[in-house]
Amino acid sequence: SLIKLVYFCTYDDSCRDDDELRSQNEGLGSKSDNSRPVLGGKLHFAKFETSKINDCLEFIHSMKLHLGGGGAYKFADLFKEKLSVSLDKEDEMECLVTGANFLLKAVHQEAFTYLDGQKEFAQIDPNDLYPYLLVNIGSGVSMIKVDGDGKFERVSGTSLGGGTFWGLGRLLTKCKNFDELLELSHQGNNRVIDMLVGDIYGGTDYAKIGLSATTIASSFGKAISDNKELVDYKPEDISRSLLRMISNNIGQISYLNALRFGLKRIFFAGFFIRGHAYTMDTISVAVNFWSKGEAEAMFLRHEGFLGALGAFMSYEKQCLDGLTVNKIPQRFPISVSSAGNKIYCSMNGKSNGNESIECTVYGT
Repeated sequence: SLIKLVYFCTYDDSCRDDDELRSQNEGLGSKSDNSRPVLGGKLHFAKFETSKINDCLEFIHSMKLHLGGGGAYKFADLFKEKLSVSLDKEDEMECLVTGANFLLKAVHQEAFTYLDGQKEFAQIDPNDLYPYLLVNIGSGVSMIKVDGDGKFERVSGTSLGGGTFWGLGRLLTKCKNFDELLELSHQGNNRVIDMLVGDIYGGTDYAKIGLSATTIASSFGKAISDNKELVDYKPEDISRSLLRMISNNIGQISYLNALRFGLKRIFFAGFFIRGHAYTMDTISVAVNFWSKGEAEAMFLRHEGFLGALGAFMSYEKQCLDGLTVNKIPQRFPISVSSAGNKIYCSMNGKSNGNESIECTVYGT
């Protein structure tokens, strides 16, 4: 559903955005001790809807990124026609894992928990990272057990993911894009449509089995008994109920798979989440409820770019000896490109998934 783009610019490239930043890192463009070229710069992140592939191509051309490569199957011919480049195709799951491992090891405050409106960054020990469950929520959902660098297994998944939310939401609310649908959910009340435990038990809890009156007993369950048509329901209530149904389901299935393999650490990623508070809170509540507080959901600041970052990292095999994230926190001005969402912001501020990362590339 989305094109994810990761690209690297040195401080001397035309895409630099902060002269002061470059002056603070003057030495990064020199040779390393073992005579390898050292390039100081930033990893940038951008995304485009696949329906707007031409915007993406225009962006790549304007930034001259087609001189450096890329990767996809579906649009290989289009890239060849418009940019005169052939694409290197990488394995999707391997790229997801490579991207996640890199971010969790190298980027300070990459992972965080979100519950009851409270965001807390997790301290990840790179030497004690594995094993963990990576839940990537795209159009569908893949659940990957990660045991180390290059050691992983897709253990489960579900077809009820971001594509389900977007597809059903488009049919039920007439929203034209994912973000519009997500914004609608901010204003909605799922209790108008969802059947709660309290609706079944006279407004009270079912304390004997630990269910509160506000627990959802049946998503969209009230639509069975209400004498209403689709037009009688508010689009924002439908969006809220749909988002909660899918988020709850993903959280529950994820924990059950974590339990199956004895994993206490679960990382959720993918552009379905988009840093959306209600989505993260719903997933966290589901994991907390089913695990009785023994497991917790964790989210990633660069949640939607794991695969694209992993594909970038694959170039280490060909022309890079390494990629190191700088530890110096920097601030970047916010700017939006003419063709997509290329946004720069402080690594210490709110995450929007498009942050640039300070890094150093070691060439061969």
